[in-house]
Amino acid sequence: MNKQLFTVLTFTKISTKRFFRDRLAIFFSIAFPLIFLFVFGAISGSSNGVSFKVAVINESHSAFSQKFVQDLSKNKIFKVDKSVTTTAQAEDKMSKSQIDGTIVLPQNFGDTVAGQTYPGGKAQVVYTQNNASAGQTLTSILDQTLKGVNMQYVKAPVPFSVESKQSNTQSLSAFDYTFSGLLGFSIIGLGVFGPINVFPELKKQGILRRLRTTQLKVWQYFVSTMLSQAAIGLVAISIQFAVAIAVFHLKVVGNYLEIAAFVVLSIFLILGIGLAVGGWSKNERQAAPLGNAIVFPLLFLSGTFFPRFLMPEWLQNITAYLPLTPVIDGLRLMATEGKHLIDLGPQLAVMAVWTVVIYFIAFKVFRWE
Repeated sequence: MNKQLFTVLTFTKISTKRFFRDRLAIFFSIAFPLIFLFVFGAISGSSNGVSFKVAVINESHSAFSQKFVQDLSKNKIFKVDKSVTTTAQAEDKMSKSQIDGTIVLPQNFGDTVAGQTYPGGKAQVVYTQNNASAGQTLTSILDQTLKGVNMQYVKAPVPFSVESKQSNTQSLSAFDYTFSGLLGFSIIGLGVFGPINVFPELKKQGILRRLRTTQLKVWQYFVSTMLSQAAIGLVAISIQFAVAIAVFHLKVVGNYLEIAAFVVLSIFLILGIGLAVGGWSKNERQAAPLGNAIVFPLLFLSGTFFPRFLMPEWLQNITAYLPLTPVIDGLRLMATEGKHLIDLGPQLAVMAVWTVVIYFIAFKVFRWE
């Protein structure tokens, strides 16, 4: 038994050293997921506040309209495109979706009507048919802005009103969902693309054929690969956590040791797919298409890049049983909602079933050459 364990640890060390000597492998396993993290983190961060890109056409020369335009430019909700000065320019940019709408202030906007002591006028919001939703929202926001201006001039009793109240419950941000998906992306990259690139190359060089003549068993080779990929995966995931916390202010409320244990279990599961595909394939021409055929549906249907609750209910019910779905859900529940391993019974059950099925297939289809 000690000799078998020594063999496993020896090949684990060899596999780990081979990885860290391969700059391309380091890039795709560690640096490449970080690129996605920065891209999606920037997108999620920029979408925290609601804002509209608008053009303002001021046809009035009143002092009130001039000040109103200045106030709009200072408002964070309205991003005024000051390069647009005519209606034709505004329509051109709206047709290209470069702005969400146009606010037109007519000639009499801000003028004082005879018999009144305060200015008045009606602003117009122009938007395209394809952008009706944003246009209507923009109209509603501008209407509320003008109501605030009206209160400065006309004090009228308000029989009905609404107030906001903040609850003590914290909701998940867009980045919380995105980050757990990016962790899943990193795990599937380590677990699938690693073996399907390495195994065919080892077969081509005849290394696996020579190993077959030794006392090395398939299970020993698999376990050594699992341990090696788990160690590499923990390093890659730790770097992603560090960057997400330092740069994008991710708040991790879960236990780090439990998260690490779940990451290892996840890598073991997904690695089985790579071992099955890489072990069966004779060369890269077989491994790459089969690997892509498995990976890309998992990425798009398991909530990697967007939440699964946006899918139709029938599709949610189906995708809940994909091997990557419980991985991403479990990481999100632990990292951002503070759940423990004991709380992840449904996710762990699905992962356990898939692990048994996938490794059964991997052992059956493995070929040394």
